[in-house]
Amino acid sequence: MIKSIGAAVVVLGLAQAVSAAPLVGDATAGQAKAAACAACHGADGNSVAPNFPRLAGQGARYIVKQLSDFKAGRRQNAIMNGMAAGLSDQDMADVAAWFSSQKSGVGYTKPDLREQGERIWRGGIPAAGVQACASCHGPSGKGMPAAGFPHLAGQHSDYVQAQLTAFRAAGRGDLNAPAYRRNDSARAGDPGPMQTLASRLSDTDILALASFIQGLH
Repeated sequence: MIKSIGAAVVVLGLAQAVSAAPLVGDATAGQAKAAACAACHGADGNSVAPNFPRLAGQGARYIVKQLSDFKAGRRQNAIMNGMAAGLSDQDMADVAAWFSSQKSGVGYTKPDLREQGERIWRGGIPAAGVQACASCHGPSGKGMPAAGFPHLAGQHSDYVQAQLTAFRAAGRGDLNAPAYRRNDSARAGDPGPMQTLASRLSDTDILALASFIQGLH
């Protein structure tokens, strides 16, 4: 009897593990499904408008996470909440597979912001308790796909600046801020790592980081 119960637990555990496994995305199917994304993000994920993020080369796991959060309302954006509403889990996996397989473009860093931006990226701001961005996003900004940390290299500075500012507003509880971003928390209501770190950045820090990231490759 005990052996039977033990076997049942093992089988149940395996079944749960299988059901929890991420869906495998089909890049070919994703290309067709991503046609609706092209107007803002570009056909290959390299957006032209600086306020829309580059998705080319982004980790598939990260893309799926953001689409899921938009669909569930954990991340707020008037356009993306509507776009994600009708996507199935397989749709998200396919779209993510397409964009992650594309080559990301790269921009440039303003010379007067390079030194400060690179210093924060590689060494953080120890006195303020800000760790190096490279520790999670990699020295070259390619991210850590397996951990779900996003690829940032070459991302538009306007977009990066907007996201860091939104994370900072959430981290500081700034009720006057126009945008908040809270969806990096492990649990709703808990402070996430980006909220915490961004809350310690000044406007100049954010501007320099955003510019450095845009030219990073």
